[in-house]
Amino acid sequence: MKKIVTKAILSALILSAANEALAGNKDRSGQAGATELLINPWAQSTGVFGLDVANVKGIAAMKVNIAGLSFSDNLEVGVSHSRYLSGTGIAINNAGIAYRLSETSVLGVNAMSMNFGEIDVTTVDAPEGTSGKFKPSFLNVSLGFAKEFSHSIRGGVNATFITEQIGNIGAVGASIDAGIQYVTGKDDNLHIGIALRNAGTNMRFSGGGFASESPSVNDPSYNVVRMTPQEKFQLPTYMTLGLAYDFYLDEKNRQGDAKPFHRLTAIGNFTSNSFNNDYLGAGAEYAFKERFMFRTAYRYERDIMNKLKSTSFYTGLSMGATISTQLGKAGPMLALDYSYRPTQRPANGVHVIGLRFNFMDKATEDVTAP
Repeated sequence: MKKIVTKAILSALILSAANEALAGNKDRSGQAGATELLINPWAQSTGVFGLDVANVKGIAAMKVNIAGLSFSDNLEVGVSHSRYLSGTGIAINNAGIAYRLSETSVLGVNAMSMNFGEIDVTTVDAPEGTSGKFKPSFLNVSLGFAKEFSHSIRGGVNATFITEQIGNIGAVGASIDAGIQYVTGKDDNLHIGIALRNAGTNMRFSGGGFASESPSVNDPSYNVVRMTPQEKFQLPTYMTLGLAYDFYLDEKNRQGDAKPFHRLTAIGNFTSNSFNNDYLGAGAEYAFKERFMFRTAYRYERDIMNKLKSTSFYTGLSMGATISTQLGKAGPMLALDYSYRPTQRPANGVHVIGLRFNFMDKATEDVTAP
């Protein structure tokens, strides 16, 4: 009965994703706001361009597919730093924590802020800049919950509070993510995932920055302050569907329940965007004893290879690596992640570095094949 229900849920979600893909409208490209919601700040995931919707695990899942949060152990803590479009001075700082509430439930919190540095204040009368400066500030705080419904199926929901402040104007909003992951196969090596992200409220900027002072129409002897009304904007909603398959390269040398030394995971993904081009991507991750990992991917979108027509500053390629070790026999697992995504000129790529601590219930022993 559980298998029937699971297949019914997956079929419904896949059909929903297909419907979303057909409903896309390229004429709406660029009309959404709060596009920082599209940024994945975790180096572990961006090494494959965020295509790992089917097999992402831990706190990184809060920015890809919230269902993967359910794989977190007792306590997981992570931080990351991104040099966004290296050379522009834009930086992204991110922190997350996941805590296991029960054998099947995990709660997560993620906070991401963007720093644009100091920007000169310019006016109509002083287009070259005045002596004043301002600092834009974007902050997203997410609260996620994921649950393991059975050995094969996991799901979760994620709520994000959005705030954008630019000088003396600002906007606030909220969004909801939902996702599901399904695992099957002899060694649980076939992964299917689907996620809907950034479905939420409209946003509108307001504040004193939209006020202007001018002479009164009825009596020019005094001035009146007028507020310029602002239009609402929508969030960059998208739906993504992914597949992943684990190949254990030393399968024949395994003994009992020992884990293989060598794992190669193939990843495929399709993303339907409401306000951007749709994405189609593929990638791979190689792991040695689950301690050293190397990954790469390519994400294709319409006209990405045409420099005159491309609407993306990415070239489509991504790459990354992870080094993981246990701190002592009973200490936490420590993982250092790095990813790089080259961009079209004049930008010099996006570098992301992250650090994760995984505090397990008890010390784990290596059960890898000899």
